[in-house]
Amino acid sequence: MAHIDKELLMTKARNIRLLALDVDGVLTDGSIVYTSEGKQVQSFHVHDGLGLKLLSLAGIYVAILSSRSSRALAIRAEELGIKLVYQGLPDKIGVYEEIKEKLGIEDKEIAYIGDDWVDLPLLQKAGLAIIVANAAQSMEDYADYITQQPGGRGAVREVCELILKAQNRRSEFLNHYLNP
Repeated sequence: MAHIDKELLMTKARNIRLLALDVDGVLTDGSIVYTSEGKQVQSFHVHDGLGLKLLSLAGIYVAILSSRSSRALAIRAEELGIKLVYQGLPDKIGVYEEIKEKLGIEDKEIAYIGDDWVDLPLLQKAGLAIIVANAAQSMEDYADYITQQPGGRGAVREVCELILKAQNRRSEFLNHYLNP
């Protein structure tokens, strides 16, 4: 479900050079599970992972911005080849601005995926503001696009494919798998 018309959504997605995203509730389903030894366990969906890899192959940067820190996230990001990983952030805006400067990009070239109030400042700055289907209900007013899939269950992949489609790259990658 989009809060802007499809044509404007695709125009905004066509300009994206960086996908920035939250972790808990976006890249995961938001559950925080601890073993009896006190170790944190996180679950990441393989569809989301492939989507992020495809974006990278298309030359689109991926940045992960998390208020919390997790060894599991560091391992998953390394598996996916994501270099822009920032954890334990009390202030995501500061890092967002650093990334923009480092990459030489503007707000309009950034899509951000969030799910809760801590994401509002970035959703307001990003050129394409996206929330997952299971985001806090009050977030709907701040989104250009609401995914059909919930966080941790394919929402990130949905956004990746949307961006690739808007940039006329989706078929190219799909054909790679259809005709290896």
